[in-house]
Parts: sequence; structure tokens; C-alpha cells
Amino acid sequence: MTFGLTIEKLLLIGLIAVMIIGPERLPAAAESLRRTVQQVRRMARTAQERVREELGPEVADVDWQRLDPRQYDPRRIIREALLAEPDAVSAHGAVVGASDAAESGEPAPSAMVIPIDPAPATASAPAHAGDDSSPAI
Repeated sequence: MTFGLTIEKLLLIGLIAVMIIGPERLPAAAESLRRTVQQVRRMARTAQERVREELGPEVADVDWQRLDPRQYDPRRIIREALLAEPDAVSAHGAVVGASDAAESGEPAPSAMVIPIDPAPATASAPAHAGDDSSPAI
């Protein structure tokens, strides 16, 4: 993470630090900065090791780059969803969701049944001429 720091900004900060600290105290300040950076790195490494120990070996196998939100690609997600095997499909509808009840012929309570109508929707029949219930257009 660069926090928007460019080479020019870093040089300007360094120049201002040299002017404020002065050439006599600059080596001591640089040494102090070096020790602080080393200490922060050591603390971060220790924290990473403790997290790995406490979460166990199953977390070490996770592909974190694949879960990175910056790698989000809706086309890949849709392609994977379309290529996935459906859990169960019935003659009158598609059952979405895993169900052990598919063997018994009943969808699981958590499954959603989507009806599939093979006949296309047709326009409603015209009103009879003698029917006064519908207005004439």
C-alpha cells in the first residue's frame, strides 16, 4: 500500500526532515526509524504466525487470491454457475438446492421449485358480443 506516496513526495518529506532534524541528529533519527520499521515487521510476522496456528491447517490451503474482491469477474461467476451440475430436475419444475428428499420424490423444505410451462402463453379469448360486463373498445 503506497497511500498515494510518489517518489517526489517522499523526496520532499526527506528534505523537510533533513532541514528540521539537522545534519547532526540525522544519523540517530535514521537509526531510530530503522529500528521502528524492523519492530513493526516483526510484530506483523508474529501476528501472521499466531493466526495460522490458531486457525489450523485448513486455512493454509485456502486460495486467498481467488477470494480477493479485486479479482471479482461477474462473467467468470456466471460461467461457473451455468456449468455446474444441477442437483435435481423434475418433469414439472426444476428443483434448486441440495435435497436428500429427491429420492423420495419430494423437494426439500429449503429447495425452491420453479414451474416450467411447456405451452406458450396465449392471448385471452375475445369477449362475446352480447356480454355487457366488459366495455367495448
